[in-house]
Amino acid sequence: MRCTSRRRLLAAVGGGAAALAGCTGPSDRSGGATGGDVPTADERLPLPMSPAELREAARSGGPPKDGIPSIDDPSFVDPGEADFMLPGDPVFGVVRDGVARAYPRKILSHHEIVNDVLAGDPVAVTYCPLTGTVQGFERGGTTFGVSGRLINNNLVMYDRGTETWWPQMLATAIPGPWNEDPEIETLREFRLVWTSWGRWRDHRPETTILSTDTGSAKNYGRDPYGGYDPRTGYYANDALLFPALGDDDTFDRKRVVMGARTPAGAAAFLKDSLRSERLMTGRIADTPVLAVYDDRLDTAYVYRNPEGASFERDGDEVVGEDGRHVPDDLPLERIHTFDAMWFAWSGYYPETNVYA
Repeated sequence: MRCTSRRRLLAAVGGGAAALAGCTGPSDRSGGATGGDVPTADERLPLPMSPAELREAARSGGPPKDGIPSIDDPSFVDPGEADFMLPGDPVFGVVRDGVARAYPRKILSHHEIVNDVLAGDPVAVTYCPLTGTVQGFERGGTTFGVSGRLINNNLVMYDRGTETWWPQMLATAIPGPWNEDPEIETLREFRLVWTSWGRWRDHRPETTILSTDTGSAKNYGRDPYGGYDPRTGYYANDALLFPALGDDDTFDRKRVVMGARTPAGAAAFLKDSLRSERLMTGRIADTPVLAVYDDRLDTAYVYRNPEGASFERDGDEVVGEDGRHVPDDLPLERIHTFDAMWFAWSGYYPETNVYA
């Protein structure tokens, strides 16, 4: 019943799993992968349970492996050509070595993964509509695809070089049916900013944006899950399509937190509180951290602050003993941080510190 619910959502826009797969079947989707090692981090991120238990928690999301097709040959247009975008439409923005790009949520809702090359580096931009999470990963000589499975309602990716399963939020390998004995490693991540097209275009006028010319016949004007501006469909209530790993009711299930995690632990800052407070302190394990709201893009950054350095807000800037800074460039070590629905964050990180 639950699997059918997601299939119905998708079918309402694309005609079901077969339409989502486009003209190629799962066995045809090599995506140009050349094999080779997937770049991994020096330290593994924490898991809420053993990799084998996580595999047991995986369930079908409805469409089969590659039934939701990744974009493997993306094209981009300048802002003036993006007539399919409204200022309030959510986008996922990134700047890498001076190259600025935006990936519209309305396109990623249909594909979930874009295998791109950004400033010469092979990367995967990934989005899970059911948990409201967007994350970027180094991909080396392979590409990532949608496995057709979900854990904690969250996208489970697989890499086409080794067939290993990678739950998106955890960014860490677990056994899958095509690779039952993977090395349990964590992917190298990079930050994408969840913001609006109007904010991103104003902040980064040199940006390009992912085109609707994706190679798939899609109606990108209709979102299979609902909308954010205003909230409709799946995003307008607390109902989930699949069971969550936890049942923490500190916040409503789909309340947005800015989550940060390291190998030592995790912290979640309620996004609405960051908007009002604009500067919040917390801890990840024994390390003090500082969360800073960025008015320009309606996002936040979390920094390690082991010496407890003092900062305060002055308008759009952050003032410390060494001078004035913009929110995304404090003289501290930044921790990878991303938006997530509370149920998803607390399910994957049940021991998280919470700040509201």
